[in-house]
Amino acid sequence: MIAYPNIDPVAVSFGPLKIHWYGLMYLVGFASAWWLGTIKAKRSNGLWQPEQMGDLIFYSALGVILGGRIGYVLFYNFDYFLQNPLWLFKIWDGGMSFHGGLLGVLVAMLLYGRKFDKSFFQMTDFIAPLVPIGLGAGRIGNFINDELWGRVTHVPWAMVFPKDPEHLPRHPSQLYQFAMEGVLLFIALWWFSSKPRPRMAVSGLFLTLYGIFRIIAELFRQPDPQLGFIAFHWVTMGQLLSLPMVLIGLILITYAYRNNTLKNDMNIDDIAYLKRHKQ
Repeated sequence: MIAYPNIDPVAVSFGPLKIHWYGLMYLVGFASAWWLGTIKAKRSNGLWQPEQMGDLIFYSALGVILGGRIGYVLFYNFDYFLQNPLWLFKIWDGGMSFHGGLLGVLVAMLLYGRKFDKSFFQMTDFIAPLVPIGLGAGRIGNFINDELWGRVTHVPWAMVFPKDPEHLPRHPSQLYQFAMEGVLLFIALWWFSSKPRPRMAVSGLFLTLYGIFRIIAELFRQPDPQLGFIAFHWVTMGQLLSLPMVLIGLILITYAYRNNTLKNDMNIDDIAYLKRHKQ
């Protein structure tokens, strides 16, 4: 086994004020999205302006926080919510859902696009490559918080997590998710979106890859105790919510390429890319 590092979840304290690592991971995610978005905007030949990134990240942050909290309450703790409706607003008690956050961001992109006259998939194709670093940072936050650990195992890199009441060796599944949802997903999307692609293709790849990575990760992750396994003693809520992502993603990619939208509806980097390579 490998010893769990047991990092203090509080990064900095100023008297009663405590700044947690998990909160800092959100800051890392939003800051990295702003930085990467600024890079992409500068390459867009005027289709996007770097100054727009502040509003874009603000809308996205609202979508992540509101959608993530509402999604967690509805998907993972709906019975408890019915008994205690005000618990929805107790964000300090913990509980965020990626799938809820995703829905929240999609609504935010729809509203942002209407305000700045951009199509929905133009928005999602642009923002998709900006997301994985934040996802990876969030998984590091889960690891430091000693939460969402994996199932019992005897692999050489297993860890005993202090908050585990059984004190059994488990998969460090948070690190698996960091590697897949953060590192691999970022590399794939950044590379894929760096060249001209049909509208919807980048969004479709994001949905497909994240869904696949999450389904795989859930095979090693301990299911939420209030839900357990949803079916067949191995299907989890995370897998159930990720399967539609894979299906929708594949449909978007297929539709994008079959309809040959590349010439008629290019991604935001496409014009600049083509101009650079014609010179």
